Amino acid sequence: MASFDHPFLPNASAPIRKIMLRAIGVVSIDELYSDIPSEVRTNRALKVDWLPSEQEVKSHIDRMLADNKSASDMPVFLGAGVYNHYLPAAVKAILARTEFQTSYTPYQAEISQGLLQSLFEFQSMIADLTQMDAVNSSLYDGSTALGEAARMASRATGRKKILVPEALHPGKFSVLKNYTEPAGIGIETLRYDRETGGLEKGDLLSKIDRDTAAVYCEVPSFFGILDPEVVNLPSICHAKGALSIVGFDPVSLGGLKPPGEYGADIVIAEGQSISTEMNFGGPALGMIGCRGEHLIRQLPGRLIGMTTTLDGKQRAFSMVLQTREQHIRREKATSNICTNEALFAIGAAVYLSLLGPQGLRQLFESILVKTSYAIKMLSEMPGVVPRFKGPHYQEFVVSFKGAKGTLARLNKSLLGHGVHGGKSLVKDFPELGESALFCVTEVHSTEAIDKLRLLIEKLLEA
Repeated sequence: MASFDHPFLPNASAPIRKIMLRAIGVVSIDELYSDIPSEVRTNRALKVDWLPSEQEVKSHIDRMLADNKSASDMPVFLGAGVYNHYLPAAVKAILARTEFQTSYTPYQAEISQGLLQSLFEFQSMIADLTQMDAVNSSLYDGSTALGEAARMASRATGRKKILVPEALHPGKFSVLKNYTEPAGIGIETLRYDRETGGLEKGDLLSKIDRDTAAVYCEVPSFFGILDPEVVNLPSICHAKGALSIVGFDPVSLGGLKPPGEYGADIVIAEGQSISTEMNFGGPALGMIGCRGEHLIRQLPGRLIGMTTTLDGKQRAFSMVLQTREQHIRREKATSNICTNEALFAIGAAVYLSLLGPQGLRQLFESILVKTSYAIKMLSEMPGVVPRFKGPHYQEFVVSFKGAKGTLARLNKSLLGHGVHGGKSLVKDFPELGESALFCVTEVHSTEAIDKLRLLIEKLLEA
């Protein structure tokens, strides 16, 4: 095929490449990649099929993609931080509007009144849901929200120790360490009760002291447990001059007591479940809120407020607090990395508006019932044991009695039969043995749960 040089496409011929290399001061293209270690570079030509037309390229890609299976093609019982919920079509339609997408990060904010009003509504809804005084206009995800909350608590109290559950998502714990180590904040873990899965109160009382800035807990926990003792945690913290940070699931507050109602000082959440689909694990939506003016001043990111125009005749919205290093002197910033997710914050506001309080409660109850049903179905099989007693929401741990490697073989077999099993806890929680974390939401039918039970029973017998 004859050589063809297009002025706007990167398919330049050898003479043009030489001119470009000479202009930037290198001898060869390989020199451009000299900072990449040779052992990780490919020394052979890539095996890419030559397809002469766009139509053939598309057909080729379609054939390759046909091998993939998504949550739409098979029941997925994997949760652990990212969840398969139904997202109403209206949420996707509104987020696709260019008015929101082009004003995503408004540095000249007040000209984007529609975006500011939407973020104000998001803040108001989450504040109402959690019973907090203030909620910011989002953070990057739930893990970074925990890191920001820990630093907030340390600044507010002048203390350098954070207590967190031993049963914390390993990824979330890793991000927390990234946030706290540079600030000189130490992390201690709190044991969980091996029978109930809840916080071990004796361990908490022995570790919380006058050096503790805050204690973090989650409802539901990483194991899906609704620990009734969590409502007493804020009073325990306050007696020691520490703050209480509570991680919540937005949908669960359709039926559970709001954390602000039992005295939580800071709340955080991952809002992916009410704003976007799983998207291969991201992007997500970080939520953070607090109560009390002393903490609001420490809240990272942006806060949107409502005011009036200069003549007082029209309602208007503006940024009332923006303690990012991009807006104020760097040493005065509450955070240097509080990237936000404004578009998904709007999605969460749309979602909550569509459901309303009654719809959110019905959704919570549906997931609660299906979780109980799934636990009951799996517990009826020999060799399969629900790991913890007590109420669960959305997730639960199941142990498999068998030789080492039983769970890995089981999950592989389930995939072969068109079902994605739970998350293996063997590596991160070895004390639980051959255990997995299963997730059930409103999208899981009873037929899908029954299929999971029948497949596990059949595969364990094989």
